[in-house]
Amino acid sequence: MARALPHPRTPLAAVRRWYERELGWPTTDGEPVELLTGVRFDVLEMPADAGRAVLRRLPRTGPVALLGGHLRTPSGPGAAGCRAGGVPSGGDGISRVDRPKMLMLIAAGGSEELPGILEWLEWGSLAADLTARGSGGSMTAPSFPTSGPSSCAIGSREAAVWMRPPEPGYEAENSLPVTGIGAGFGERGCVPDLVRLVSAAATECHRARLLRARK
Repeated sequence: MARALPHPRTPLAAVRRWYERELGWPTTDGEPVELLTGVRFDVLEMPADAGRAVLRRLPRTGPVALLGGHLRTPSGPGAAGCRAGGVPSGGDGISRVDRPKMLMLIAAGGSEELPGILEWLEWGSLAADLTARGSGGSMTAPSFPTSGPSSCAIGSREAAVWMRPPEPGYEAENSLPVTGIGAGFGERGCVPDLVRLVSAAATECHRARLLRARK
């Protein structure tokens, strides 16, 4: 029988064992725990505001995590200006860094297909907003919220949390977006194929970019 999700305060060693034993996902050593991409899955990465819109459009996507969104006090020369990522500091000297990202798990190998799909959909200009992590990459192993998605608000002390967590004892890869014959019909059904997911993500990235420009 599969075990329950680990508590957010579970020691790192136990979290690492849970990912490796319950899900069979390889991890890296050190702190924080990192999940290797390109082995059991790749990751589609986009701004969190766009990602939230995608989640509203697509009720089934496979596991999804929220990364970052914390505030940090800048220091050193030039700290008062804009940092890489384009978010200026406010009058109190606090800047929002590492704009929060949504990480959507996709089938391994999908990261290599992303540039071609964007070009085919004529969304090549969004390459900076919609990226992917594949072979040789990694992602922070998310902690698990205790009260559902509402506990995953921007500003959380956690580096990463699951918005749609993987299910212990279930092969997540069977429901990850893929391309090719049969795409969109995973073990659980209703899973969007990679092209449909990228199309929705690109559209929402474009909308989010326009909204941010108006503020």
